[in-house]
Amino acid sequence: MSAATPLHPTDAAGARLLTAPIIRTQFAAARAMGKRAKDAAESLGLSEGAAVAAHAGEHDYPLKALPLQGSWLALLQALEACGPLMALTRNEGVVHEKTGVYTKVSATGPVGIALGEHIDLRLFFAQWHAGFAVTELASDPARAPARSLQFFNAQGRAVHKVFVREATDLAAFDAVVQRFAQPSAGYVFGAAPEPEPVRPDADIDADGLRAAWAAMQDTHEFFALTKKFGVERQQSFRLVEGQFAWRAAPQAVSRLLDEAAVDGLPIMVFVGSGGCIQIHTGPVRNIQPMNTPSAQWINVLDEGFNLHLRTDMVAHVWVVEKPTADGIVTSVEVFDHAGELMAMFFGARKPGKPELQGWRDLVSGLPRVQELAHAA
Repeated sequence: MSAATPLHPTDAAGARLLTAPIIRTQFAAARAMGKRAKDAAESLGLSEGAAVAAHAGEHDYPLKALPLQGSWLALLQALEACGPLMALTRNEGVVHEKTGVYTKVSATGPVGIALGEHIDLRLFFAQWHAGFAVTELASDPARAPARSLQFFNAQGRAVHKVFVREATDLAAFDAVVQRFAQPSAGYVFGAAPEPEPVRPDADIDADGLRAAWAAMQDTHEFFALTKKFGVERQQSFRLVEGQFAWRAAPQAVSRLLDEAAVDGLPIMVFVGSGGCIQIHTGPVRNIQPMNTPSAQWINVLDEGFNLHLRTDMVAHVWVVEKPTADGIVTSVEVFDHAGELMAMFFGARKPGKPELQGWRDLVSGLPRVQELAHAA
């Protein structure tokens, strides 16, 4: 992309009026004001992916982006040689950060998995449209630049990011970047498709859904169950409410983390971006709320694991039970006001082992909302 080339007109409303130099100038100003990269991009009417793409090529701005090209699977497998890295997966309301080594990365078709001791991912490569090696100068010249690999879907939404840490082997990281660099990739991004409408409850075979739910032998059968009955996730909870699902109060999220920390209870925390689900398994210790003029957060600030969850975005919390061959598995699932899944919490468990009684006790004590609502 040349310095004067306007972005693709479908990147965002008005994006055709923004040339790369204008984007770089305005993005740098927004970042200097303290905005996160995503927020800085959106303040320009752009997706984050489109803003990063505008920083490809030669220029003197703080952020520089080198386009990459997959196979994305091979790229992630190559990261093992780099040693510890920080994996980041986020959605609109939650950021999940884990530090560790990318090991045991494999795929079957477009679906991949990473099963390292600390980096635990489910990867949906059909959603991975673009990748960049990104370097951004710190506002303090004494600090080293932030270096990362950033991957985006076709709408410019970040699906996964990988950040250099102090213990990273920089020579190995540079070798990965050089191996997958493709300066001429020319990535462009389009508008998000309209979401599929949710079918009316009356059109769903609720009796069949409940019977199939009761017959589940593995939590992974749930996705196929929703497809079979054509039911949206929260809609399925409503239709089995009182039998397999119960509403919890929004404050249940903070209470869950606080009580897990006090009890030293190992939990699992799932956060998805659409192209990746990132998982933490283990205890949580340092739980810190934080309020700003524009947002309220609950944070986990542990060595090797950070979680940042916007409590002001929490609209619905569900306690959900799924039958398995090992007994009932209980999740706490958190949704925002748009109906998007923000995070899921489970008790730590291995296949073949029953759920921890401590987890069941914790969940049973969460504040619940005594409300049954079956929308027409």
